[in-house]
Amino acid sequence: MIYDFAPMEGITNYAYREAHRECFPGIDRYYSPFIAANQTYSMKTREKEDTAPEHNSGVVLVPQILTNNADVFLWSLRQMSQRGWTTVNLNLGCPSATVFTHGKGAGFLADPSRLDAFFEQVFEGLAAWPNSDTENPVIPPAVTVKTRIGIEDASEAPALLAVFNRYPIAELIVHPRLRKDFYKGEPDFDTYQLFYEEYRGPLTYNGDICSPADLRSILARFPDTARVMIGRGLITNPALVRILQGGPALTAEELMHFHDEVYTRQKAAMGSFQNTVGKMKELWYYMGSLFPSPDSARLLKAVKKARTETAYLEAARELCKQI
Repeated sequence: MIYDFAPMEGITNYAYREAHRECFPGIDRYYSPFIAANQTYSMKTREKEDTAPEHNSGVVLVPQILTNNADVFLWSLRQMSQRGWTTVNLNLGCPSATVFTHGKGAGFLADPSRLDAFFEQVFEGLAAWPNSDTENPVIPPAVTVKTRIGIEDASEAPALLAVFNRYPIAELIVHPRLRKDFYKGEPDFDTYQLFYEEYRGPLTYNGDICSPADLRSILARFPDTARVMIGRGLITNPALVRILQGGPALTAEELMHFHDEVYTRQKAAMGSFQNTVGKMKELWYYMGSLFPSPDSARLLKAVKKARTETAYLEAARELCKQI
């Protein structure tokens, strides 16, 4: 089984990824939070730093691109290839309103004909990949796609699948929810069955894997599944992949060490306690569900209300002991 770590904006930046790889090896690929590529043909400093090879030591990174412009996507592919990344992912799954209303992320799924034209231009561009250095050519990265099954209704899925099947997409990652679902409700396994049976290339399942029971349920219905992508489940329990592979549960000592590694690396990246603690509180929004007891709730509240580094670290480390 190949295990991929899905990106989470605001949490899984390079500081988090390096800490996770060091503390919990076993992830095959980490996906970057999306790069909002646009017609300025430039990246933000944060995006450059997040995809820099020196900031991803030992990490197999798949940069994720958010765009609906084929020329911009081709430019992005070249930028990532020059950084040494061999695979790039197109985000067709983000459901947020700011992304959706601009026809990007899941919003791009509303017009299959436009999506088809986008892929036609992209793969024509890849076939004619320019190289001025014939001795050391820049090899184009493989293109993968992360998608939802539609916008409003599962009946949209066959038209999208037909588009995906027309092109040599290296891997299709399917989150079996509609855009309108965001992350609520149950995944639509009936519609995912269509992709499982009819998609012609490598297929990855993504969505609601939080325990061995969840994975067993997916494998029982889709036994040929060889790749899974996990996001919220791994952010909540950083040892989840080890557990899925039959390994031991997360310990208090491991969680404390992981927390301290993330905190230290985030502070080096962010430059101040105030910026760092904001990142850490976003992480605790997910990890907090590891601690259901009333005493843990008190400590979690102290973590979220901390105004000084000393208060934050004391509460966070005490909370880690409660697992």
